[in-house]
Amino acid sequence: MSALDPIHKGKLRVSVISENGKEAIVAIHGPDEFCGEGCLTGHGFRLSSAVAMTESEIMRLEKADATRLLHEEPAFSEMFIAHQLTRTARVEADLADQLFNSSEKRLARALLLLANFAKDGKSEPVIGKISQEKLAEMIGSTRPRVNFFMNKFRKLGFIEYNGHLEVHSSLLNVILHDQPLADHDEPESSAD
Repeated sequence: MSALDPIHKGKLRVSVISENGKEAIVAIHGPDEFCGEGCLTGHGFRLSSAVAMTESEIMRLEKADATRLLHEEPAFSEMFIAHQLTRTARVEADLADQLFNSSEKRLARALLLLANFAKDGKSEPVIGKISQEKLAEMIGSTRPRVNFFMNKFRKLGFIEYNGHLEVHSSLLNVILHDQPLADHDEPESSAD
């Protein structure tokens, strides 16, 4: 049965899997966001899977209840529409990022998004545990390239990690500079 799932607490990783078994992370969702909106368009099955990255609280709204709330509760409708508009803008930004930016900038942007920088003017510098493999899936690169850039970001003081990952606002410099910070000894890859 189809359901809309508002997230009250925590972070969820949303991914899709290709026919040959390759996983791609397409979104990270947090509080006051939704999963399962496809049920409202009539999809009988979900195209993606959501997995909790941190301890989470998620409410399940059956399609009929979600539809009723959208029609009868203006506050819920406003929150849902704001979420959808934000999601659309994020998908467009992700596409532009994938098309035009280097893997180094894509990684910097992904780390900033995971830390919720610029979301409502607040930041959460410490993010849940996420592997370099998952980061590579998020940015369309390889784990060795992610490892190279993570070590570089750490040496430059943009991030700290030792059991957990802390992202500093100085990482914004990677996004804002026109010139990449890449060294000449980075690993070769066709994934960039």
